[in-house]
Amino acid sequence: MSAKPVPPLLVFGWGNLSRGDDALGPLCVEQLRAACAGEPAVEFLDDYQLQVEHALDLVGRSRILFVDASLNCTAPFEVTTLHAAQDASFTTHAMSAQALMQVFVDLHGTAPPPCTLLAIRGERFELGEPPSARAVENLKAATQWARTWLQPI
Repeated sequence: MSAKPVPPLLVFGWGNLSRGDDALGPLCVEQLRAACAGEPAVEFLDDYQLQVEHALDLVGRSRILFVDASLNCTAPFEVTTLHAAQDASFTTHAMSAQALMQVFVDLHGTAPPPCTLLAIRGERFELGEPPSARAVENLKAATQWARTWLQPI
């Protein structure tokens, strides 16, 4: 029995669907997954937060797009090239994408695949609230940009 090949592209969003605009990462992944249904070159993952185990999800990829909500980025979204770095999040229950990339380096002794962060501007992160109207507009613009990142597939 042969192992299933790993899709070269990974889109990984995180956030809590029950905390208002914190849902932007998973919502972006959901929209991209629907738009690319059946496309074998890309895998879509979402979770509440990044954890050390997710370093294994980076293995065998040609590039990775991380997607998260942000209170600090410029609206509607910001795109940043990421580099592996150990930071304070390494010892907490949730990790930054840079710390996750550093775990990959520590495990494999090589640089991780090229990683990009798509930070979507959010405003309200209250428990039990839906995403704000402005965040939904920001999500629309970010998802459109992410579709271009996925090309050509």
